[in-house]
Order: sequence, then structure tokens, then C-alpha cells
Amino acid sequence: MTTAYRDPPQTRRPELDAIRALVVVGLVFFHAALVFDTRNAYYVKNTETTEATTVVAGLAVVWAMPMLFLIAGLGSWHSLRRRGPAGFAAERLLRLGVPLVFATVAFLPVPQWLRLRADPAYRESYPRFLPRFFDVRLDLSEFPFIVQGEHFESGHLWFVVMLLAYALLLAPLVRWLPREPGRRIRERLASAMRTRGAILALPALPIALITALAGMEEPYAGWSRWAYLLFFLYGFVLASDERFRVAMRRDARPALGSALVLLAIGMPGFLIAGEAPGANPFTDMTALAIAVRALYGAAGWCCLVTILGLLDRRRTARNRESPLPSAAPGGGSGGPQPAPRAGLGRRLYGYLAAAVLPLYILHQPILVAVAYGVVRWDAAMPVKYVAIVAASLALTVTAYELVVRRTRPTRFLFGMRH
Repeated sequence: MTTAYRDPPQTRRPELDAIRALVVVGLVFFHAALVFDTRNAYYVKNTETTEATTVVAGLAVVWAMPMLFLIAGLGSWHSLRRRGPAGFAAERLLRLGVPLVFATVAFLPVPQWLRLRADPAYRESYPRFLPRFFDVRLDLSEFPFIVQGEHFESGHLWFVVMLLAYALLLAPLVRWLPREPGRRIRERLASAMRTRGAILALPALPIALITALAGMEEPYAGWSRWAYLLFFLYGFVLASDERFRVAMRRDARPALGSALVLLAIGMPGFLIAGEAPGANPFTDMTALAIAVRALYGAAGWCCLVTILGLLDRRRTARNRESPLPSAAPGGGSGGPQPAPRAGLGRRLYGYLAAAVLPLYILHQPILVAVAYGVVRWDAAMPVKYVAIVAASLALTVTAYELVVRRTRPTRFLFGMRH
């Protein structure tokens, strides 16, 4: 075997940053839709609701958050190789732990308080509500959400909680796992990818089983926390050998066909499984609910292979037509490259790529506050939806631009590099 396969070059993959930015900006559209969703118990609800948002949301959540965990796993491979387990854990505590603690104190109580304020009989002020929000206890059985309380919640920061917990689990695992057995397992997996379709079937089976048997957690974008752990670990493994990436490019189109078929069967089945009174297809252990969850899990993995494989094929083809000087080693998905001409689109992409975590932290409390006022308008649902999205996007970006990115202390608190 060639060393190129065992030690993949750390070339820049700007499509990964673009996907992260797209998902985070898309969350504004997604959470605004929950204001009008019949099923979801969002913080603020419009009087008039619709079931159409359930179908649209299902097509988004099947790939969006799993993609973020997969990309985080890809980056973790390169970060661990550069920093070592101890350095990686320390870097994750700074980049994720600090903003998690800060945002929990500064922002998380706001949506919960506004949920209560939606009741006209509730008159408690925000300062009086805060002690009740932080009246918490430890519950290890809910790992990684070990802090629990009557009003306390992780809110939209559940993603940061999971990502930090999985990274801190990965660091000692890499430190203690014997290197040679791990290398042999990785080699066997990478060799198996020569078989067409293996990159679809082999990873999809564990995800389908966990989704089917462990259930789906609606507060966490419809995926089990253990399925997210698998996506994170898959990303870590995929970054370790170039053959995984080659297989994803090769099987991107079959993955697209498989995803469409699985969703065409699974989504109607999911709706049918939830029609009976009291039925919950996310957790019910009926044969139909288990089957449709398995299809959903497999479809999610096929969607990831489709997106990453097709984008990589496009980028590879473009590089063949217009080759650029190779990136300096050590960049991972964000290594140094010769600066191309900075057009408007490239500048916007660079701006959003650096702003992903702060925008993620800021968007939901701002959106809930905006929606709290907009739902009181005497206007049609589409008008309210557009108003919530537009105002939330504008205020979130403005808060990032004026409050977060301009000083070193605020950049540190939001997990940005100085």
C-alpha cells in the first residue's frame, strides 16, 4: 500500500466550511418555521399553524445536523494529529467549553422566559425568573446533558454540549488505544471501500440500527444522541484514509438514488405511524415505527455521501481544468493557500466561515424575541414568517459584527480564534 492512503494530504476543503455556514444560516429559516408548526412545541407559537412545515423540516434535518457532526469529526482527526490528545482536549475546552458556559448564563434563559411570558397570566420579571432557571441538579443518566432542572435546558446549545462531550471522549480513547490494532482496523475498513457500494452499506447499517432501536430525540433535530456520536466518529475515521474519500466520490450518484428511494418510502411511513391517537413514531416500538426509523437512519447517511461526494467530484473536476498551486501542508480543511481574487461571494464565504459558532449561539434567542412580537401581528402566516426570518438574520449578523468580532474578549467568549 502507498503511504498516500495511510497518511492523506491535509489539503484545504472549502466546501466543508461552506456547508457549515449554509446549515447555520439555514437554522434561522428552520427555527422560524417551527413558530408555525402544528406538531412542534416551540418557544413561541403562532395562533394559526400548519402541518406543511413538518414535511419540509424532515427533508432538512435528515442531513443538516448529522453533517455538522461528521465535519467536526473530520476536523478532529487533523487537530489530534497536530496537537496530540492533551492539546486537542485543551483546544476544545477553550473553543467550545468557554462559549458554552458563557452562552448558558447570558442567553439560554431568554427563550424559556419568553415561553412563559406567552401566557398573559404570567407576570414574573426576567431577574426573578433567573434563579429558578438555574435551580439545577446533576443527572448522569442523561449524559451528556448531566445538568437538569425544572426550567433549565440546553436549548439550541445541545449541539455544542454533544460536540464537546464527544471530543473529550475521543481524546483519551486515541491516547489509550493501542496504535497498531487501530491501524489494522482502519486498513481493513479502507480496503473494503474498493467494493462499490460499501461506503453506503457498511456505515448505514449501524446508524439504521441505532435510529430504529434507540429511537429519535425530537428536541435534538430528530436524531438520537448516539446516532450523532456515530456521525462524529465516522468523520474521524473518514479523514484517516484517502480511500474513504475516493469511495464517496465514486458512489455519490448511487447514494443520491438510494436516499431518494429510502425517503420516498420512509417519510410517508413516518407520517402514517404517527396518525393513531397517542402515537409517537420517534419512540414507539411498533413494527412500522421501527422500520421507518431504520429507513430514515439509512437515508441520512446516504444524503451525507451524496452531498460530500458530489461536491468533491465537482471540486476535483474544476481543479483538473484549472489547477492551482497546492496548499501548504498542515491546513486540514482550513490550511493556508495562495490568496485568489477576492470577489464578493468569496468575501461573504470567508466572513460566514469565521462566524459560524457565534452566529449559531446568537440566532435562537434573537429569533425567539423577534417571533414573540411578530406573532401578535394581524397578518398572514407567510408575511409573519418572512418578517421573522429577515429581522432575525439582520439582528444576528449585526450583533456578531458590532458586539462579537471586534474585540479580543468577546471573540474569546464566543470561541473565535484571536
